[in-house]
Amino acid sequence: MKYLALIPDGAADYPLDLFDGRTPLEAAHTPHMDRLAREGSGGLVQVIPAQRPAGSDVGNLEIFGYDTRVHYSGRAPLEAASMGIELGDGDIAFRCNLITCDGDTLVDYSAGHITSEEAEQLIRLIASSVGGDNITFHPGVGYRHLMVYQGGPDNLTSHPPHDIMGASMAANLPQGQGAEEVQALMEAAAPLLRDAEVNQKRLQAGLAPANGIWLWGSGAALTLESLLQRFNLRGGVISAVDLVRGIGRCAGLEVIEVPGITGYLDTNYSGKADYALAALTEMDFVYLHVEAPDEAGHNADAAGKKQALEDFDEFVIGRVLNGLERIAEPVRILLTPDHRTPIALRTHSREPVPFVIWGAGIEADDMQSYSETAAAEGSQSLAHGHQLIELLVDGLPAGSPPQ
Repeated sequence: MKYLALIPDGAADYPLDLFDGRTPLEAAHTPHMDRLAREGSGGLVQVIPAQRPAGSDVGNLEIFGYDTRVHYSGRAPLEAASMGIELGDGDIAFRCNLITCDGDTLVDYSAGHITSEEAEQLIRLIASSVGGDNITFHPGVGYRHLMVYQGGPDNLTSHPPHDIMGASMAANLPQGQGAEEVQALMEAAAPLLRDAEVNQKRLQAGLAPANGIWLWGSGAALTLESLLQRFNLRGGVISAVDLVRGIGRCAGLEVIEVPGITGYLDTNYSGKADYALAALTEMDFVYLHVEAPDEAGHNADAAGKKQALEDFDEFVIGRVLNGLERIAEPVRILLTPDHRTPIALRTHSREPVPFVIWGAGIEADDMQSYSETAAAEGSQSLAHGHQLIELLVDGLPAGSPPQ
């Protein structure tokens, strides 16, 4: 058996007036998702446990099969794993966003979706002036970067910047023992960024400047039992996002490099599908993640989210289904978001999300389409996200109760 997990990040949502009381999933033209729902079995799953924040780190860890009530140390260590940064004893990793602020107000968590080339110049500028022997900055992709603090505070409470857009930064700074040191780093970076040539050019071009950093999601290294050890699965992960690639590495998967993937609406959807199909001829399992619906949700872009879902349906799911004849073995597919990213909230929420398992050995239930409402007609109701991979591998007994 071959297994494919398809993850449209943040796809689930709330009803919107713009779509006549329908959610983006219900409004979007998604014939291939609907086919999986009609021919497969599924329902609703509570991916995010009550004990954890409603984030992509928690959601994707759960879908990979790890109970985050036990296996969780923060977001940044997972991104460090993706970037090949080995965390030693006493190392605390922090996610470092380049942001746009106006006085004390956090305006944009992504600094206008700054390019990786521009961002690298700014992160290296900060590293040369604010970093030191025990504090290192590592450029990533777009606005997403990393700081490693040897001997830094290891139990801070922090807020993702996409949760506090339009809010006071001072009221939402990291808190806890040692937080003052982290706050001081954020403060020291601001004048460097304000005067940087990259930002002067962005302002002249009418673009948002990256005039601040936001440090959050801190934690120490996380060690996980691999999917090979747990399920005898050798596989790969496809994502433009360091976080998801990092979880894949921690789970013992190979990161499959696909050209032209961006994490935004312009990503190479077809390339992801083609590389997944090619990988499944040699691997047992592929985890294919698309970030675009989540980004549209954070930007309150309802039309963009609908378009991202339609593109995911046509160029990922449709292309996969059309290419399954390349795979000699039977195939089973899991389709689920990692959480909701409602347009109305512009951040993640923890309500259950729809899921479907389709393919070899799976009997159809009463789901007729793929959406938040239609999933209520499915035969499954799962209390934990980490049950999904177990059901994908073991199959779905009809009407199995929540656990």
